[in-house]
Amino acid sequence: MRLSRYFLPILKETPAEAEIVSHRLMLRAGMIRQQAAGIYTWLPLGLRVLDKIGKIVREEQNRAGAIEILMPTVQQAALWKESGRYEDYGQEMLRITDRLDREMLYGPTAEEVVTDVFRSYVRSYKDLPLNLYNIQWKFRDERRPRFGVMRGREFLMKDAYSFDLDYERATEAYRRMFVAYLRTYARMGLTAIPMKADSGPIGGDMTHEFIVLASTGESQVFCHKDLLDLPIPGADTDFQGDLKPIIDQWTSLYAATEEMHDEAAFAAVPADKQVTARGIEVGHIFYFGTKYSEPMGAKVAGPDGVERPVHMGSYGVGVSRLAAAVIEASHDDAGIVWPEAIAPFQVGLINMKPGDAACDATCAELYATLGKAGVEVLYDDTDTRAGAKFATMDLIGLPWQLICGPKSLAEGKVELKRRATGEREVLSIADALVRLGVTA
Repeated sequence: MRLSRYFLPILKETPAEAEIVSHRLMLRAGMIRQQAAGIYTWLPLGLRVLDKIGKIVREEQNRAGAIEILMPTVQQAALWKESGRYEDYGQEMLRITDRLDREMLYGPTAEEVVTDVFRSYVRSYKDLPLNLYNIQWKFRDERRPRFGVMRGREFLMKDAYSFDLDYERATEAYRRMFVAYLRTYARMGLTAIPMKADSGPIGGDMTHEFIVLASTGESQVFCHKDLLDLPIPGADTDFQGDLKPIIDQWTSLYAATEEMHDEAAFAAVPADKQVTARGIEVGHIFYFGTKYSEPMGAKVAGPDGVERPVHMGSYGVGVSRLAAAVIEASHDDAGIVWPEAIAPFQVGLINMKPGDAACDATCAELYATLGKAGVEVLYDDTDTRAGAKFATMDLIGLPWQLICGPKSLAEGKVELKRRATGEREVLSIADALVRLGVTA
């Protein structure tokens, strides 16, 4: 993509309403634009990040055996009344009526809808286990939306829902999602710690929040230091095998949110292993048994022919929130530092002197070569001063900057900068391409 033809509305000044780093940088880098309190338009750069986060989430859900569907944003109130949650959910639910005065709502979550789908089609235990997920916009009317997309009212969420015959099998589904979540966050360059948590309005008696430690986190968290260094399950993990040893390794060490904190249990952790910090919730998983299936009649016939309510769990990932969480965990004074897996582009190609024959020709060749190799490039071909070019590239945080100027090109070389470390190298064009993963 040529920057001269791209829509990248960079802000020089930090908007006054931005209280935390991710909100400031997302606004300044032209990723988002506020439309109303807690509601944002995702601009081209931000949308590219959002799509890449969603791709990783999908890949790990599919790997764990979940099947993607797409549920509506607007739901019937009747389903929520059937489950008993319509009045209990509170003022965060946006209640609306259609032109025929039917009660509707903008979905804050989708347990009722997916249970209705399940009960409409599944009758036998032979069709289990089943895990259905969707990545869809949700709305919760936060009393005080703040921190940009970190605590917005409209947000993109992956929500999965498992259906199993009994508690034992439902626990296996829970473990599969637990491991899938560990892998999902690690692929984005995040260390997300599973912590005992309050189930809130979702319900359930087995639940974990996945927390990324950050000074701007919403809540206080407490954990064992060794959790920061535990190995992440590999891509060859057998999701149909016994995952209990992996889960036990993570849950045997103390980790809890403020609501579930046990001072006596934390005091038993060696003093040099105690970590007290702020944290950002980026995912939440629940087992809630028959909380929804029983009142809504989601039953299957077991091996004995007797019908029984299925055991369910739900598993949420804050896809839009993750974009902000990564920035909170990976930035410096100059701007964002994206991990390669979710960077909007891998390389920022900088033409230091547009109009110069050598610079134009070399940049055109590099742009074409990288593109053919599948490397995503943002080519700064604009006629602006060098300082502004560097500032923009640092702000938007692309992993690599490939700099072409008359002086270095006269020697047949270019400059390559790694954003994460600031390391710069002057290399031949061929060596620079190899460093970026392009081979002849």
